Amino acid sequence: MKMRIFVADLISMTTAPFFRKAIVRLPSPEMVDGITSANLGYPDFGVAVQQHAAYVAALQQLGVAVTVLASEADYPDACFVEDVALCTRACAIVTRPGAESRRGETHGIAGTLESLGYAGKIHAITAPGTIEGGDVMMVGDHFFVGLSARTNAEGARQMTEILQGYGLDASTIELQDFLHLKTGVTYMEHGRILVTGEFVGHPALSGLEQLVVDADEEYAANAIYVNGTVIVPAGFPKAQKLLMDAGYPILPLEMSEFQKLDGGLSCLSLRF
Repeated sequence: MKMRIFVADLISMTTAPFFRKAIVRLPSPEMVDGITSANLGYPDFGVAVQQHAAYVAALQQLGVAVTVLASEADYPDACFVEDVALCTRACAIVTRPGAESRRGETHGIAGTLESLGYAGKIHAITAPGTIEGGDVMMVGDHFFVGLSARTNAEGARQMTEILQGYGLDASTIELQDFLHLKTGVTYMEHGRILVTGEFVGHPALSGLEQLVVDADEEYAANAIYVNGTVIVPAGFPKAQKLLMDAGYPILPLEMSEFQKLDGGLSCLSLRF
């Protein structure tokens, strides 16, 4: 009950954020060797480049200034830049990815964050903590952190301690099935979440109205709310209708090549 009251009060005191900046990283040809459990085949690099360009254009169309980082041949998953940092209204936190092969992706991100307004407000997760941005969902000034195969309790503890130093807060949700928290639940602002699978009816999320995505379209539970519009993956008509019926303008984007690497829309950018 306390969490339900807290979340409801939090929503009533906040308004949807306006994202002015985003960071993306170009995919590299080596992305075909990225980590995946999707069993959807190898991504087509040429198509991925086109889809990524459309993603950047969509953010720009919605009023976001996008910083595009060069591809990283040494890190096939580096285009999923969301996992290497958390950007909040008060500070930025460089993560320590749970996948050891991805830890080098954090190199240099602090400098980029500093140049974009976070100078003097950048922190970092240290060993033995691990945490990836895909496991962190912002709801106003509260952050839900998924405890997953990639994010451990020590990483969540460190992140919570940093956030509390800025008057923000966090709580944890233990995952059973999904790779990341935001694989199965995304905050749609206005007190609503897009949710599927193990998170449907989850008690930790009980203060939020649930827009339930059917199991056969669960990939669409990862969408991003950007300045009044929801960017959604193309090809999931029931999820798109669900959002439109709830009053959200939508902007569908093809994501097939990133889906093959377990990647969703939120994974491809840091938005702040």
